[in-house]
Amino acid sequence: MEQAQGQDDLVEYGFRRVIITITAVLCALLEIVDTTIVNVALTNMRGSLGATLTDVAWVITAYAIANVIVIPMTSWLSQQFGRRNYFAVSIIIFTVASFLCGNATNIWELVAFRFIQGLGGGALLVTAQTIITESYPIAKRGMAQAIYGMGVIVGPTLGPPLGGYLVDNFSWPYIFYINIPLGIIATLLTLSFVRSPKYGEKLKSNQVDWYGIILLATFIGSLQFVLEHGQQDDWFNNSTIVILSVMSLFGFILFIWRQLVYKYPIVNLSVLKDGNLRIGTVMSFILGFGLYGSTLIIPIYTQSILGWTATDAGLLLIPGSITTAFMMPIIGNLIQKGVPQGYMVGSGFLVFFIFTYMMRDAMTPDTGVEHLYWSLILRGVGLGLLFVPITTLSLSTLSGKNIGEGAAFTGMMRQLGGSFGIAIITTFITRFSQEHRVNLVANLNGSKFQVQERIQQLQQGFMSKGFTTNEALKKAYQALDYSVMKQSTVLSYMDIFSYLGIMFLCCIPIVFFIKKGKNKVNPADAMH
Repeated sequence: MEQAQGQDDLVEYGFRRVIITITAVLCALLEIVDTTIVNVALTNMRGSLGATLTDVAWVITAYAIANVIVIPMTSWLSQQFGRRNYFAVSIIIFTVASFLCGNATNIWELVAFRFIQGLGGGALLVTAQTIITESYPIAKRGMAQAIYGMGVIVGPTLGPPLGGYLVDNFSWPYIFYINIPLGIIATLLTLSFVRSPKYGEKLKSNQVDWYGIILLATFIGSLQFVLEHGQQDDWFNNSTIVILSVMSLFGFILFIWRQLVYKYPIVNLSVLKDGNLRIGTVMSFILGFGLYGSTLIIPIYTQSILGWTATDAGLLLIPGSITTAFMMPIIGNLIQKGVPQGYMVGSGFLVFFIFTYMMRDAMTPDTGVEHLYWSLILRGVGLGLLFVPITTLSLSTLSGKNIGEGAAFTGMMRQLGGSFGIAIITTFITRFSQEHRVNLVANLNGSKFQVQERIQQLQQGFMSKGFTTNEALKKAYQALDYSVMKQSTVLSYMDIFSYLGIMFLCCIPIVFFIKKGKNKVNPADAMH
């Protein structure tokens, strides 16, 4: 297996390259849209499947767990089965599981099919990235990452408005059925156009690292469960969370040990000796934290505090996504011209810091679209400055099949960053809200003139609607309590944005640890 011969082996030109790019971006989009499209349909699913809120949360958890387990193994699986076959089979699994999800008759059937869908979907992301990277000549790889990045960044924001539209106008199974025609097209295009690199020997079944696979699934699966369910189950006061946290920790230690001593590891950890990849994985984690974390807060805030519909909440994020998509090719071009990625990443973190502070200032119980619009466009600029430079930077000093392995690490860390972000943010929203509520109630002293006046006004208002004096007084207290609750939630969102801003600001110095790599990424024959 000559490394050199693989260098330009898979580079495509003209029409073939366009088709391969469209196929790969379509698959990445399918996977990512499906991560967020479900969020707006949960209420409808609960109704029609007769499930509790905790049960229905498993629809998201099962998919995320399967995703995160499969991502680190994609490089190895591609080598075992040939990349084209592995990619095509993953699309087929994803598509068939989508059909089964739409036809599920109870919540646990749906959860099981979502898990299978996640196993198919996890492979699509990283493999699509490698296929795109390899189809472009080395000089154009910054641009290749930019095209892939458009799909990855626009995906999470397309999910909620599309899901909202389908749920409002049809019914929830259609959020899964929409994948079927796209999956069939993607499968046919993959089989017709995508090529596999030449690999060395395949492993015999007795050489496969089965223990490694089991330990990886234990460590990541338990961790993902703890992150998704920690807040609602009261963290370490819950025995299940404690047991799974311990399993995750021991699974992690044993997994690392197994990968270091076994001759045919399932995840090649030696690739992390590369300094830039190490920095890239840390930054991917932070990017996931900021991307998924802020994508979570904004729809919740607009729906629960401002009373918007699901579709409106989703549409609010679209201008920012368009900004990112517009930025991507420009950034790809700058990288090609040799502008150091470190500068862009530093600027991206700074822009994110400004975005969090603008959001913090804009938050009130009755903010309008115009107050959020520019800060979300700024978020789009920040994501553009972070995504492509972090991805190309992580892979910039790798070569050969290490590129596929590096891409799997950054993909996994981005997903885990998102899970950590969502878990930590939901926990703090609850804690901060309680704290602010206590402080606000302490100030609502019944003997204060303003408080008495406010209660009297509210009471008069309710009496004018025909309530008795006592009923009106009770309703006045309820209304006051509701506005305290609303105010304390808004204050907790403001706190979250402040802390996110500080986190992004603290990330800027990491940029100084970057080694100068080959600026034009050389993902040679990234045997994935």
